[in-house]
Amino acid sequence: QVQLVESGGGFVQPGGSLRLSCVVSGITISSVPVSWYRQAPGGERESVATIMSAGYTTYRGSVQGRFTISRDIDKNMVYLQMDSLEPDDTAVYYCNTRLRGDEYWGQGTQVTVSS
Repeated sequence: QVQLVESGGGFVQPGGSLRLSCVVSGITISSVPVSWYRQAPGGERESVATIMSAGYTTYRGSVQGRFTISRDIDKNMVYLQMDSLEPDDTAVYYCNTRLRGDEYWGQGTQVTVSS
């Protein structure tokens, strides 16, 4: 059974930083892509960053240069380091993976950026 559990969200002022963590169980992260998505109030869920099984990464344009996705294969965890946070980054952030046509989601962690 594949499970993803996010943590690390919180309240931060503009310009601040947060690091989100995603613990993955039931699958080895080196064999699947793992992504971070987010959903703002009233908005659609959107992809933020992905780390592929081979290790290369992709980012949404608005977070390029501010966010960094990484992984620890030994711990089977994926991280999202978020720097220079802006109010528009406020959202629930979700961890996601896909395997053989099935998608798996965590429960989400709230990130609020406000002064």
